Order: sequence, then C-alpha cells, then structure tokens
Amino acid sequence: MTAIDDRVTGIFENLEVPEGFKAELIRGEIVMTAGPDMVHNIIVEAIRDQLPRARWHRLTTQDIDLPGLTSEPQPDLVVFEREAYEGPGRLVPAAVLTLVVEVVSKTSVLRDYRTKRELYAEGQIPAYLIVDPIKGISVLLTEPGRTASGAPDYAVERTAKFGESIPVDPLGSMIDTSEFQTYS
Repeated sequence: MTAIDDRVTGIFENLEVPEGFKAELIRGEIVMTAGPDMVHNIIVEAIRDQLPRARWHRLTTQDIDLPGLTSEPQPDLVVFEREAYEGPGRLVPAAVLTLVVEVVSKTSVLRDYRTKRELYAEGQIPAYLIVDPIKGISVLLTEPGRTASGAPDYAVERTAKFGESIPVDPLGSMIDTSEFQTYS
C-alpha cells in the first residue's frame, strides 16, 4: 500500500456517513450511495432466509477485507460458515467468505457487474451472486481465477430469470427467486 492508499483508508475509516447512505472503499475511491429501494431489501431478506442460520452467518452491511486491493466493499449480503471466523472488528476477511451478493440498483450497474466482479474474483471469494431487478435476472459467478490475459474473473457464469431457482454449489443450496421483484 502507498502513503496515499494509507491516507484514503484512514479517511474512510473515520468517515461519518450521513443516515440513509452507505459508503464503500473501491479501488482507493470512496463511493457513497443512497439507501436501497424496498425491492432491494426484500430480495436480500429472501436470500438470507433461504440459508440455514445454524450453518451460515448471513450478514448485511458488513465490510469485507480484500488485502492489497485498497478496497473495503460492503456487499448487500455476505455468507460464511459459522466456524470460519468469529473475530471482532469492522472487516471480515475475504478468505473466509463463501458467497457475496449484490443487488443491482440504477446507479450501481457498472460497479456490480464489472468492478466488484473483478474485486471479488481477485479476493478468491468462491461465489458471487448478482441479482438484477432491472433485467429480472440473477447471475451466479463461481470458480474465481484469472483470464488468459491475467485479469481476475470467474470461470463459471450461470444466469436464471426471476422465478427460476439457481443452484449455489459452494453453499450446497438452491436459491429460489420466485419472490424477487423488478423495480417499477
């Protein structure tokens, strides 16, 4: 990390985010977004409720640590085994995560489909689920690695329309999308 990265991280850690907003550190930039739409929250709740609490931590508004990437994103949902990490603090290490979920908003399309796809693949997070209420689809990305050109990416991409179930093999679960709605 450079001195500039350290300064930005310090500013980010001490940032007072206004109520109703969310702040993330993405590739050294502080990105602030307005609170989510109710459709967004219901989708996150529907996914969380389908994963057994006895086995998984299913956390919202949880920052994650992607070492060496000057990024501390806050996915809409992070999922990891209960025994994998019990530490205190604001950041959960990417290495313990099994699934991250982002629900696309009108202002986050590029960030969710491209920037975070690269970040989560580079962080070796086994599964990344993009739920898109604009298009009415869910995209599950698995097997993080690198492309032939060396860029971080996921090797497997599975798409399901809202109403179809999508298997999330790293969790050993199916996610039913029948409750998912599109934005009006």
